[in-house]
Amino acid sequence: MHAIAPYRLVIFDCDGTLVDSQHNIVTAMREAFLAFGRTQPEPEDIRRQVGLTLEIAIERLAPGIGPATAHEIAEIYRGIVRALRSDGGISEPLYDGIRDLIESLAHPELFLGVATGKNLVGLEHTLLNHGLRQRFHTLQTADRAISKPHPDMVLKAMAECACGPQETVVIGDTSFDMEMARAAGATAIGVAWGYHPPAELAASGAREVIRHPAELIPCLQSLSVSR
Repeated sequence: MHAIAPYRLVIFDCDGTLVDSQHNIVTAMREAFLAFGRTQPEPEDIRRQVGLTLEIAIERLAPGIGPATAHEIAEIYRGIVRALRSDGGISEPLYDGIRDLIESLAHPELFLGVATGKNLVGLEHTLLNHGLRQRFHTLQTADRAISKPHPDMVLKAMAECACGPQETVVIGDTSFDMEMARAAGATAIGVAWGYHPPAELAASGAREVIRHPAELIPCLQSLSVSR
């Protein structure tokens, strides 16, 4: 039996949890708004929307613009990101301790997944760039599932891995992740190194909030014992 039983599926958010991509996101979003002739949103406001499907995030940054305009700005954003990626201008470093955590979770009885506001191309690029693509069994992205905090991503991941809610844990840095996990019946674990403060994660349903990746396995072991 693996060390964190009964958990069999561990789903990670990407931006703000696995990698620190805020520089790319903030830069591309501000440039997209500027190119469309709109007032640039503040960096902190942009960071607070990370994790949502892009069009939804843009509508929240500019209330009242409507879906059509949000889509146009989103397409500009995607073009900026594609250009950065092709020029090698994307900076998405893994957070300290993440690689060791992913390696330590390698076990034949454990499935690893990602649920993210990125599209599949972007997520594949990030994971391949860090040599981690083969570690993940299920990838749930904004172009294949309903946006967080809807539980769709978690439900699809559970179905793909034949795991139930009681066997599933979601690791994320935003209230959207915590709400998504709870809506799917999974255990929600917040991380303190991302884009939403720990108190907000706790208020959104996090069972625990960890401050370093090395704390995750002991945290899950403790929760397993207490169940």
